Amino acid sequence: MIKNKALLGILFFLSSLFSAYSCSTEKKSDPENSKTKTARVVGYLSSDNFNKMNSIQFCKLTHLNVAFANPDKNGNLIFNGDLDTLIQYAKSVNPNIIISISLAGGVISEEQASNWSFLIDKPENRPGLIQNIINFVELHHLDGVDVDLEWNAVTSGYSGFIIELKKSITEHKKLLTAALPNNTRFENINSAALNAFDFINVMAYDSTGPWAPNKPGQHSSFEFAKEGIDFWHKLQSVPADKITLGVPFYGYNFTYPDATSATYGEIIKAGAQLADQDELGKIYYNGRPTITQKVVLASQNTGGIMIWEIAQDSFDEYSLLNVIHEKFTSLKIKTTNLCGN
Repeated sequence: MIKNKALLGILFFLSSLFSAYSCSTEKKSDPENSKTKTARVVGYLSSDNFNKMNSIQFCKLTHLNVAFANPDKNGNLIFNGDLDTLIQYAKSVNPNIIISISLAGGVISEEQASNWSFLIDKPENRPGLIQNIINFVELHHLDGVDVDLEWNAVTSGYSGFIIELKKSITEHKKLLTAALPNNTRFENINSAALNAFDFINVMAYDSTGPWAPNKPGQHSSFEFAKEGIDFWHKLQSVPADKITLGVPFYGYNFTYPDATSATYGEIIKAGAQLADQDELGKIYYNGRPTITQKVVLASQNTGGIMIWEIAQDSFDEYSLLNVIHEKFTSLKIKTTNLCGN
């Protein structure tokens, strides 16, 4: 009996030694086998700016959302622009870029809003619209759909439409995303619809603008971005990696009675030093330091950065897209794995 106990003791000791060795070996190999941290860089491109496509560094975007397509009353998508040429060029630069068609937009006509309501609020009209969306995606070899219905256009049928669209999108192995305000959840977006999106692009800008000429100031502050992340993650329970923090490549000029917008590229033409500022008189925008801060914020709290609008960049050594790309790279976060990332 004593011998057996002694033998068991030896076996237990050897077993413990082997386990300790195994754990030690696993710990040493963890850094090599650990998953590389990644981030999205989503750029919106308006059809009005297709003429600038050759200036855009698509090697620094993981996702491209082409804006905007809207349906006629019969549910046929209408898009103004040579979409196929854009897709061919972008994919020639970055074969892995994920290209989606963005639907609706923040500014749509009364007729377009009426068409959307007619098509999504009546359940019997949704299947036809959804099939037309899928047909459009397949025809142009797109990778997904982004829904940018906003404010009054988010009508009673929104959630039903999103849930049904998600079913078809999934069957075709495509992506479904949405652009949503910084700190507002529209009452017609239920939990099932919110959860249906692969990720949401948070529009952390436009806290003021031409619609509020008597409220001049920064429309996209760092604090505003933090509020947006907290709103969607903490208050609406959206997982951090499904949030994409939106940044503006434009600003607002409140100098005149009617406030106007100006692109980042236009603003810094007044002086290279403006690239490192956020305001000039009553012109407010995001310069390189603030964009850098937001990349760090996004890297710690979200799945990446979204840009409105990519063609509003400066396309030179002061490029904000380059700031985003280089900062993610310096943080050792993989985006495209191209252009030095």
